[in-house]
Amino acid sequence: MSGTTLRALWLSARAQLAALPKDEADRDARLLIQAAFRLTPAGFTAELGRIVPEDDPCRDHLDWMLTKRAQRMPVSHILREALFWGRAFEVTSATLAPRGDTETLLAEALSVPFDRVLDLGTGTGCLGISLVAERAAARGVATDISAEALAVAMRNAVRHGVEKRLDCQQSDWLAQVSGTFDLIVSNPPYITDAAFATLAPEVREYEPKTALTPGGDGLEPYRILCAQTPAYLVPGGWLMVEVGYDQGPAVAALMEGAGFQSVTVVADLSGNDRVVRGQRAPLTL
Repeated sequence: MSGTTLRALWLSARAQLAALPKDEADRDARLLIQAAFRLTPAGFTAELGRIVPEDDPCRDHLDWMLTKRAQRMPVSHILREALFWGRAFEVTSATLAPRGDTETLLAEALSVPFDRVLDLGTGTGCLGISLVAERAAARGVATDISAEALAVAMRNAVRHGVEKRLDCQQSDWLAQVSGTFDLIVSNPPYITDAAFATLAPEVREYEPKTALTPGGDGLEPYRILCAQTPAYLVPGGWLMVEVGYDQGPAVAALMEGAGFQSVTVVADLSGNDRVVRGQRAPLTL
């Protein structure tokens, strides 16, 4: 029976994705082959010399995935999942795919104590789910204005065994939220109207526009959050938000104007501003 080595399939897959930047073509070809043949990263390397028969049905699935990726469908949408903080999260057209940059926000959130957490605009639920998963005693609320996105978050909560500790609620920001929290996190839409048109097709054509840009200068969600969240934070509680690479100073100024203390802009691993954090004033005796 004739066949092709896995290595040859990888080289062919990279050639099919040649219109992408080389590092993306190399990475995505490997990811799609791993998915098609159900291989771990170590298994992929170990089996590069394996002969794959011409009639192996996995090859048809691989061809379909490569065609979609060549059409600029994101890998996360092809595979219907993405990794975040070591966990796999379901992704659909109703949600943003979790991004590595957002792990900066998660790391900052995990650096402070909390028992009650609120995740505003949860999308896949990657932030709220990860926070309560990492803190066994914590409970939380995750909100989204989109019922479709919230359904994805609920499935992801079940997938990671935190559905009894994370209440998923449909809400336009804080409209349906009650109670107070030790920590509020949000990765809101922040891309400016002008910048949206310049986004890569993978983002602009496949991810929900309302989760990417609020229009205008991109700062309106932060104005809402800074004005409204103090009433939902316990004294000494924290607000932490993801921001665009050039929005750190503006969002920090909004937090300070709303009375937050210890306001700090935190850079991601690439050195770009990524998180702004501020603390509600603690009680004084």
